[in-house]
Amino acid sequence: MGNLKNKRKELMIFGGVVAFVVIAVFGYYEWSHVSTDNAQIQAHTLMLSSKVPGIVIEVLVQENEPVKEGQVLARIDSKDYTNNVKQAEAELEGVKAKLHDAEANFKRMSDLYKGNVVSRAQYDNAEATYREVNKKVQAIQAQVAQAQLNASYTEIKAPTDGRIARKAVEPGMVIPAGQPLFGFVESSTRWVIANFKETEITHISKGKPVKIEVDALPGQEFHGEVESLSPSTGAVFSLLPPDNATGNFTKVVQRVPVKIKLLDLTAEQIERLQAGLSANVSVKVR
Repeated sequence: MGNLKNKRKELMIFGGVVAFVVIAVFGYYEWSHVSTDNAQIQAHTLMLSSKVPGIVIEVLVQENEPVKEGQVLARIDSKDYTNNVKQAEAELEGVKAKLHDAEANFKRMSDLYKGNVVSRAQYDNAEATYREVNKKVQAIQAQVAQAQLNASYTEIKAPTDGRIARKAVEPGMVIPAGQPLFGFVESSTRWVIANFKETEITHISKGKPVKIEVDALPGQEFHGEVESLSPSTGAVFSLLPPDNATGNFTKVVQRVPVKIKLLDLTAEQIERLQAGLSANVSVKVR
């Protein structure tokens, strides 16, 4: 009986020690870390559009398809733009010929004026003609460059490596300049925006280490560091910011967005970290 009591006593002591250690470790973690589940994966996203209007003659990608930088996504009928280039180039050639004649005449008049063969008025007239034609050449050169640029805009290209998230264009559509055609997600970087309570950001600063868990990828832990804190709370730039001067003031704990840089991501991990995924973030502050 005595041995049994001693064993029970030892087990109770051991259990108490284990419980104390667990509580101490948990308490230290809570004291040294600040956590939130109000966080999302972010990426560079944009809507790709055409800079020139026209008829879409070809769409070369589908939704969710990966693309490379410079890859052509769609083409607009370029006949009108090509004709504009040819017309501007032809006009430029004609004006350049006039410039050549005006320059030769100006040099001849300059020599004759120096020899007192022609009057000052004739010299000034030749100089004015030369300068006028030269300016016209420069103006038409700018028109040629713009026409060539517009022609190049008939191909909508991927700005960088990424993935097509949405496609809103089909062959045969007549599109105006600026109409969104593709939703695009860049594939080189990912980061997290975590919204901490204003009472939790006291010890959060740039460079603090961060652990991130993503709901869609259970069992995986990502590492990062605090990159920056927003200079305002999320409510400041909301569609309807609160007006606390109305007399109906109710204090609400505000949230401050914190940008967290994800470290050492592989290409495969970036592919799986879709923009907008929910995350759990823990910042080591002490």
